[in-house]
Amino acid sequence: MSTAEEFALWRERVDAFLSGALPSSEVAPVKLHSAMRHAVMLGGKRMRPLLAYAAAQAVNSDVDLALVDPAASAVEFVHAYSLVHDDLPCMDDDELRRGQPTVHVKFDEGTAVLTGDALQTLAFETIADAAWPADIKVRVLQSLAKASGVRGMCGGQALDLDATGQRISLDQLRQLHSMKTGALIVSAIEMGALLAGATHQQLTTLQDFAKDLGVAFQIRDDILDIESDSETLGKTAGKDVEQDKSTYPALLGLNESKALLEEIFARMKKTLEPFGPSAQALLALAELTVRRAN
Repeated sequence: MSTAEEFALWRERVDAFLSGALPSSEVAPVKLHSAMRHAVMLGGKRMRPLLAYAAAQAVNSDVDLALVDPAASAVEFVHAYSLVHDDLPCMDDDELRRGQPTVHVKFDEGTAVLTGDALQTLAFETIADAAWPADIKVRVLQSLAKASGVRGMCGGQALDLDATGQRISLDQLRQLHSMKTGALIVSAIEMGALLAGATHQQLTTLQDFAKDLGVAFQIRDDILDIESDSETLGKTAGKDVEQDKSTYPALLGLNESKALLEEIFARMKKTLEPFGPSAQALLALAELTVRRAN
């Protein structure tokens, strides 16, 4: 089976779990439940769930992916919540997400706020209900909570808001995106590795890989914002320039950003070497990240 076929099966797997965990849109409060399903079930690359599955497979090629389903779904719920809130008028003020109207446009702003809140709490409910050993469950909860909060995604978003309209240093940009984008990617890989029984050394190595992957994801995102279009991206292109945001191309230049992306990709490949063939899916996801068109 090719990695593309494997990823398609994994997407089907996590989509089934997500759909089952989401409340029915026919049950009150109907609008909130409909908005939650709109935010989660209208496509997306499912990159973070795929990373959780791939990390588990890298640690143990015979792992039962059913163990990983709750973590893969939880990290996607947190990611979806972050997109709903990022798109709000008080944040990035966007009207298009995954080629569809954003939640506050399709429903209303209040419902969008509640949708994000509900998806975030559903993520932790999903983990709490998982049939895992208590010690592993605590470590998974710690990983996702840290990545989601002030030391991770929310803190990074706050730094991003503060930096809008200002020119920040490259070190500040790295810190911002290691929190806003990278932390959830690191958590997805940590959770998958933990559930597969990773040793301390394996976990440390995968964390190094994940940190590089988070940077690579953001650099590619910044490049696509310049070179792609809204139809291809499924979201509004050119927003970074319009909002005068500091980005890798803005600070380094477009060609230098592309060169840095290739340098990081080479480093990620080397980091995964100790895992051998078991890391094939992780390596494919790294390549997908640096070559993606949307």
